[in-house]
Amino acid sequence: MTRPDAPAPVTRTAHRRSRPAVVAAALAAVLLGTLGNVSAAPARAAERPVAADCPPALAGKASCYTGRDDNGAYYTMAVPKDWKGSLVVHAHGGPDLGDASDPARSTEDLERWTVMVDEGYAWAASAYRRGGYGARMAAADTENVRRLFTEEFGRPERTYLHGQSWGGDVAAKVAETYGRRHGAYDGVLLTNGVLGGGSRGYDYRVDLRAVYQYYCHNHPRPTEPQYPLWQGLRPGSTMTSAGLAARLQECTGYKSDLADRTALQQRNLDDILAVTRIPERTLESHLKFATFTFRDIVTNRLGGRNPWSNRGVRYSGSHDDKALNAGVERFSADPTARRDLSWDSDLTGRVDLPVLTLHAIDDPTAFVEHEAAYLATLRGAGRGGNLVQTFTKESEHSSLSDSEYAGSIAALDTWARTGRKPGARSIAASCAAFDATYGEGCFYDPGFRPSPYASRARPRPGGLHWPAMTAAQERAWSRIDGVGIAP
Repeated sequence: MTRPDAPAPVTRTAHRRSRPAVVAAALAAVLLGTLGNVSAAPARAAERPVAADCPPALAGKASCYTGRDDNGAYYTMAVPKDWKGSLVVHAHGGPDLGDASDPARSTEDLERWTVMVDEGYAWAASAYRRGGYGARMAAADTENVRRLFTEEFGRPERTYLHGQSWGGDVAAKVAETYGRRHGAYDGVLLTNGVLGGGSRGYDYRVDLRAVYQYYCHNHPRPTEPQYPLWQGLRPGSTMTSAGLAARLQECTGYKSDLADRTALQQRNLDDILAVTRIPERTLESHLKFATFTFRDIVTNRLGGRNPWSNRGVRYSGSHDDKALNAGVERFSADPTARRDLSWDSDLTGRVDLPVLTLHAIDDPTAFVEHEAAYLATLRGAGRGGNLVQTFTKESEHSSLSDSEYAGSIAALDTWARTGRKPGARSIAASCAAFDATYGEGCFYDPGFRPSPYASRARPRPGGLHWPAMTAAQERAWSRIDGVGIAP
């Protein structure tokens, strides 16, 4: 899939601006103008990149820089000593829930993915201008850091997006929003991505919030102020993560040895896990998301409106499904809240770049069925041919084998340069050469295909068709003043 508009190459030593800044600013204004309620004004670098210490693993191998753009987003950049001329722009996961940009976040991610710099790619990542939910905001900040890198170090020969976890959704949104423009990006790597979008991608956590309360009755307790469960947590609550974990322990004994749990705790735990299909080892983290991040989405981003629904969902797998379905709290989404969440973070599938995904089959956080949703989304948009999906027999979410990351970015680079689409088996076979360097193992399962997303998250009425937001809906909603989530 050779692109006639691929950017012109630069020499590896071109560490100065390759065009007048005013031209770059004008281009950025055009790019950012597609983002709806996110400011169309390009973010300048409030702080030019300044030299910073690299992570220890890159000491002597790269030059590292940090800065802050005038939207308040901190960023980190790295240029290897043997720079091959191409750039990886990274979108981090989360979302973090702090009020402001975290200056340490993008630096920590560089330390986690030094493999990209070891492979000769420059690196740029934004910490986003604030914490909390907002996929289009994060996409704008990711595009900003690409532009700032280009202004400072020259136009890369190739530019690739990388998104991990929620950053997978952000990077996919960047590809749809900015990747159709001349030469901005050449390919996309999404690893353990949350690719079901916002309006459907958290339905299993919506179900967890409701099912947990049915069995446990302590979030909130009957003696505490009551609130609808779709809020996640009432505004102004002082509950902490530790406090929530204590309530989960009280109800299920999940931290206790099997012999130390009461019969009621064990039955509660068995029923919650069976009904929600959430692994026991990540039950606490999913409940925290369905509490604190849901509060951020509902209270801070949607003005108290409810984007969630469990009407028409029949829960099963418990010791008494009839009683569960009769007693669980039911709620319906506010159509405008669901629209705004969808417009912010759902994917249309209209991506015209090579996209390679890498996903652990037993990822306990972003379940592998997100990949089935993404494939259906691209096929629904007529772009299925732009996607190659690979799967590994790994069981963690936050990181995968460096050997696989290195092989994946190499396969994407070859695809973008030659137009020859790789297969899952050829990518798996190529991993051994990279493992000779990194020694972390290759765990590919080329024959694996994920089950439909509905097999993991019970679909709401009308929720079986993808994309969750069509390109026509996106265009129509874009004309609505104030649509989406404010940056």
